[in-house]
Amino acid sequence: MSIFRSRLHLPNVVAAYVDIPEPPPPAANEVLIEVLYAPVNHNDLYLMSGNFPYHPAVPAVLGNEAVGRIISVGAGVSQVQVGDYVTPPLYSGTWRERMIVPAEGLFALPQEADLQQLSMIRINPLTASLILSEYVDLQPGDWIVQNAATSGVGRAAIAMAKARGLRSINLVRQSRQIDEIKAAGGDIVLLDQPGAAAQAAAQIGDDKVRLALDGVASSSTARLIELLSPGGTIVGYATMSGQKSAPGDLIQMMFKSISGHFFYQNRPQFRSKIPALLREAAQLVAEGKIVTPVARTYRLSEISQAIAHTQAGGKVLLEIAEKGAF
Repeated sequence: MSIFRSRLHLPNVVAAYVDIPEPPPPAANEVLIEVLYAPVNHNDLYLMSGNFPYHPAVPAVLGNEAVGRIISVGAGVSQVQVGDYVTPPLYSGTWRERMIVPAEGLFALPQEADLQQLSMIRINPLTASLILSEYVDLQPGDWIVQNAATSGVGRAAIAMAKARGLRSINLVRQSRQIDEIKAAGGDIVLLDQPGAAAQAAAQIGDDKVRLALDGVASSSTARLIELLSPGGTIVGYATMSGQKSAPGDLIQMMFKSISGHFFYQNRPQFRSKIPALLREAAQLVAEGKIVTPVARTYRLSEISQAIAHTQAGGKVLLEIAEKGAF
């Protein structure tokens, strides 16, 4: 069986595409999964460099999410069956052809849904969903604002906000992205630049912006604070700008009584909520409401090229097994 392994905590990634023995038959309450697609995420790269809260023993099989097909089940497994598509648990090491995982928490994904899109439901849609529900008691008609609107989290936040009756202000980096994010359901789409707050205010009038999702950091954080109404909340979940500081007028957090948080999905208080949120995300994918453009797919043996592509920008998937095989 082919897998990808990496030694962590090194200045440069040391990667190896290797063969290891096939996994054994699944034991009781386990299933054997054939992995179909697995994303190469930025948090995979953070983990590889040691800059992530989760630190596996090395050498490690990496990969934080995937979609796979069950090819064998152990005794006592009843909620899923051979042939079902499932998404493995977080941090289970998905960059490999086959894997044994516990059956607990698994459910059959919609057969009609796009498998590439299903491979991406465990991190970004759940991040968006939890941020929308865990920090502010949002009600239908409320406004949220976000930067990184073209990202996986951003697109999921738009879809989930729409499904919950919320309205969204979305900041993008390039003019050509405005129509794209409006077509994805964004109510207001603006360039992430000075003056965005005034443009938004002109469109929403006296309505309140109660929640901001920050995936960029840097000066964009100060822009979100400017867009928030008094008493609002800002939640950071990534630093896509590559900067960990937020230059700008942050004193507005005090003047406007804005609270700030940083999100990490694997916190214990969120774990019991994950199964229901995964089902919600899978259904939105099946309905075509969550769609993340894929720049390119790579074979598992092309992991070095896939990592380089991810670092340069664009959503990349590993195509590990063919849909019709088994």
